[in-house]
Amino acid sequence: MTACPGPQAGRPLSAADILANASALADRIRERDLATRYDELRNLPVDIVDEIRDAGIMRMNMPKIWGGPEMTAIEQVEVIETLSRADASVGWCAFIWADSGIYSGYLDDAVAREMYPRLDMATSGWVHPAGTARRVDGGYRMSGRWMFGSGCGHCDWLVAGCTVLDEDGGVERGANGRAPWRILYARPDDYEILDTWYTTGLRGTGSNDYRCEDLFVPEERSFSLLDPPRREGPIWARPDHFLRKTVGVPLGIAQETIDVCRRMFAEGEERSSGRAYRHVPRIRAAVAEAHLSLGAARSYVFDSLARLWGRLERGETPTDEERADAWLSRTHAFQTSRRVVALLYDTVGGNAIYTRKSLLDRNLRDIQTACQHILGQTKMLEEAGGLLLGDDGEHPLM
Repeated sequence: MTACPGPQAGRPLSAADILANASALADRIRERDLATRYDELRNLPVDIVDEIRDAGIMRMNMPKIWGGPEMTAIEQVEVIETLSRADASVGWCAFIWADSGIYSGYLDDAVAREMYPRLDMATSGWVHPAGTARRVDGGYRMSGRWMFGSGCGHCDWLVAGCTVLDEDGGVERGANGRAPWRILYARPDDYEILDTWYTTGLRGTGSNDYRCEDLFVPEERSFSLLDPPRREGPIWARPDHFLRKTVGVPLGIAQETIDVCRRMFAEGEERSSGRAYRHVPRIRAAVAEAHLSLGAARSYVFDSLARLWGRLERGETPTDEERADAWLSRTHAFQTSRRVVALLYDTVGGNAIYTRKSLLDRNLRDIQTACQHILGQTKMLEEAGGLLLGDDGEHPLM
């Protein structure tokens, strides 16, 4: 099979190439203090989106049969972590857009190749069933309103999760009594994008609501995460594939905060006492606590991902404990990163509140907002605990 053409034509990108590109992009964002401008825009500008695309970050999950890299979960986390250290909104949009390769594995390959003629294409959208899809000849009539369309102003495809209705408008039920959950594709211009993204943090993601009414979507441009994917490989072997790389965002925010504060405390002095910051016991203790907390959380993430990925590479089914660890390590990383950033914000004191003096204020807002995502909330501990106790609740993304 021939590889999809792309902006990197004739130069396939390895995982190492993409990580190096991400690091260079992160340096450019820092040098130009671009993240402050993204906050004000409440979106990412076209030029930074083009740089993300050209860096090969959108292709991380594209299949090798198309010329893509099929990067491991840990490799993808490292890329998102690197970007998020420079700006969490860039890292957040990047992990969303990189889902293109995952989505493509649920479609007929010929259809997927037509929809993704290039490796570096972005897909955004809210996959949970907030809308309805009424069956009609050849496909569906979709209506609804969806939240959290991160990066929807720049994507090539915008997906929407729907409950399936029969031709008479009644909710269809599967053999298990559940209502079918289907994800439908349409072009961004087919929806009305609503200006709703006024938030505490992650302001640059442009995660606006979007809606449509009675929009026709062909059957072949839809799929269900509850059905087996049409492509083999560890990326597509488990339904939690969308979630693995997301943890790079909180890890990146917290690590950058630690690094900035270490530089600050290595040079400055305390106003009240005149002592060098590095000699103040509370500051020394705070830096040590932040460093050890994040290090432990990151190690749990990478250990659980390595065990899960190894199992999937061997074509084996992960154990309940491995599935629980993958989820718990991610939640723990979100929560720990928030505590780390808050600890250092408090340690710095009054100077932390100034948005143009340092990134502490933005990082605190970004991690607070990130932790409101289902991945960062502790409400899913009950599901993970059930797995550890041998009670599989069959959560669709765990």
